[in-house]
Amino acid sequence: MLMTIDVGNTNTVFGVFDCKDELVFGMRIQTNASRMADEYTVMISDHMRLSSLDAKEIDSAIISSVVPPVTEQIRTSLRRLFGIDCMIVGPGVKTGLNIRIDDPATLGADMCCAGVAAKNFYTLPSIIIDLGTASKVFAVNERGDFLGGIISVGVEMAFSALSSGTAALPLITGGEVDHAIGTNTVDSMRAGVIIGMASMMDGFIQRFNEEMGGAKAIVATGGYSPLVIPYCRTKNIIYDADLLLKGMLAIYKKNK
Repeated sequence: MLMTIDVGNTNTVFGVFDCKDELVFGMRIQTNASRMADEYTVMISDHMRLSSLDAKEIDSAIISSVVPPVTEQIRTSLRRLFGIDCMIVGPGVKTGLNIRIDDPATLGADMCCAGVAAKNFYTLPSIIIDLGTASKVFAVNERGDFLGGIISVGVEMAFSALSSGTAALPLITGGEVDHAIGTNTVDSMRAGVIIGMASMMDGFIQRFNEEMGGAKAIVATGGYSPLVIPYCRTKNIIYDADLLLKGMLAIYKKNK
C-alpha cells in the first residue's frame, strides 16, 4: 500500500491507497513545524490502529510539502514505522507535466500534484481551484501543459486581516451566509469574505476560459472549498477533497 502525505501551511493530510488505487485510509492534522518525529510516529500509529490498518501493509510513501521542516520529521517517522524511505515531490521526480511557467523549479509541490491529478483524472483543458491557506487558481491545457495561474489571500487570512488591520472589527471564522447585504458587523464581514471569494473565483474562471479557449473541467480542492464553492455562480465546479493525494499516486506510479 502507498501512503501519500500532503503537507500544507495549515493542515497535513495523510492518505493510503491500496493495490487497486482506492483510498482506504485518511487523516488530517494541523501542520506544526515544531512537532517532532516521535510525535508523528505516535499520531500516525494511533490513527492507523483506530482504522484497523496494519503497518506491515505500507510498503511505500510519497510526500508533497510546502513546509520543509515538517517534511524531514515525517520522513524520519515513516522510516521508524514502516522501514521505508519516501519519495519527495520536487526536482528530479518525473511528473509527466510540462510546466510552462517562467521558472518551473519555483512551482510549489502542491500545485504540481494538483496539476498532475487534473491531467490524469479529469478532462482537459482544466481549471483547478485550491482554497487553502492561500487561494489559488491555475490552468492545465488540452496537452497537459501547466500554464500558470493566480495566488491570492485565503479565507482565514482575509478574516485575520480585517480584524488585525482595524480597531473595531472582531476576529471571526467562516460560516453560512444568508444574504449578500449583511445587517450586522459579523454578517457583513462573513458575506464580504465568503461571497467575495466566490465572486473572485467566478471572475477568474471567466477570464481563464477567455484566455485558454474554454475549460472542460473545473475542479476545486482545499479545506475552504466546501465553504466557498456553493456561493459561486459557476455551477459546474467539481469538488475533489483528495485531488492532491491522487496527484501523488500518479506521480509515484510514474517513478516506480
